[in-house]
Amino acid sequence: MSQDDKKIKHRAWIVLVAATGINLTFGINYSWSVIKKALVADWQWTNVNASLPYTVYSTIFALVMVFAGRMQDKIGPRIVITLGSILVGTGLISCSFTNTLQFMAITYGITGVGYALCFSATMPVCIKWFPPEKKGLIMGIVVSGSALASAYFSPVVNMLLSHYGIQKTFMVLGIAVFMVIATMAQFLDNPPADHIAKSTAASLSASAPGTRLAPADVDWRQMIRTNLFYKIWLMYFITASAGLMIIGHIATIAQTQAHWENGFYLVILFAIFNTIGRIIAGFLSDKFGRLKILMAVFIFQAVNLLLFVSYTTPTLLALGTVVTGISYGAAFALFPLATADRYGMKNLGGNYGLVFTAWGCAGLLGPIVAAWAVDMTGTYVYAYMISAATLFGALILAFSITPQAKVDSINYPTHHKS
Repeated sequence: MSQDDKKIKHRAWIVLVAATGINLTFGINYSWSVIKKALVADWQWTNVNASLPYTVYSTIFALVMVFAGRMQDKIGPRIVITLGSILVGTGLISCSFTNTLQFMAITYGITGVGYALCFSATMPVCIKWFPPEKKGLIMGIVVSGSALASAYFSPVVNMLLSHYGIQKTFMVLGIAVFMVIATMAQFLDNPPADHIAKSTAASLSASAPGTRLAPADVDWRQMIRTNLFYKIWLMYFITASAGLMIIGHIATIAQTQAHWENGFYLVILFAIFNTIGRIIAGFLSDKFGRLKILMAVFIFQAVNLLLFVSYTTPTLLALGTVVTGISYGAAFALFPLATADRYGMKNLGGNYGLVFTAWGCAGLLGPIVAAWAVDMTGTYVYAYMISAATLFGALILAFSITPQAKVDSINYPTHHKS
């Protein structure tokens, strides 16, 4: 290995550590249930009102990802994430100066804009530094940061709330998160142009079975003209809906099915295996291909949901939560990888931003389906059945995508403009 190659390899790992560190701050979103509880208890907000800032955050996050990804493609990750850190800090600190619903919804929405900028840039920059045969593993590692964040952020936020109250907690979080993200952002940049060209050429022969890079880098306008994009979007929507449905109701499910009041332990268990699922899925997809691992995920998810009604003990619910966590986490690694494989690396930020809107829609629909089923029938049985049926539909969609799927079924121009 030459001295230049050693420097490139060293730099690649620095970028990976920095990007993963940024994603480790994403726990503020997962800990909103803790903040919501304090808003209800301390400020006498209703549960609906206390949920609104989180809903605004999630909606804005999913929408801004589309534009944030394209912005990252054009000006690079360092500037985008630095700007994102300023918006995240501004949003959280601004939350500390209000106790009104409308203003908090706006300021927490600003936090969502900032995190969308950060999240859109951490994934593409990392996999550009590493060889194609490690792309899945690297993607799994970098996206595992946001999953692991949910395991430690909730107890930290709970401690801050008990010692400092709601407003000072937002202030502390805003300052701390801004400092971490802004610092880590300075270690992120894209690899040299010749390194990108070398990786792109190598990937054509190094791709795992069941993957295929696009014949050229495809932009979002060309991507949405292919049937493949809509299949990928729909599969992402289905698998994310199933996972969000379970995690959004797991405490209530534990109470109704197992008469167990400590369902919050399942949330921690979900966070751990959500993290593990991202790394394992990325690693296995390098070995066996994205499609095969996606199919396996759909099958495991569907069977797990069909059995979920029989999980009437804490142990069985823990097992079901483990499968849910692994499957949900796997999607976060597999779908950006599938987007990169089929549409190229150059415009991955913008392309995956569009694919990611599937998660935003799933966040709105998945929990609602479960709530509707319970309100109508008093049980989650129909919610499980509907989700399992849609997952088998996703499996059929996956079978319809061949390893040589014709992403070039449209007439690409000779020169591609981003």
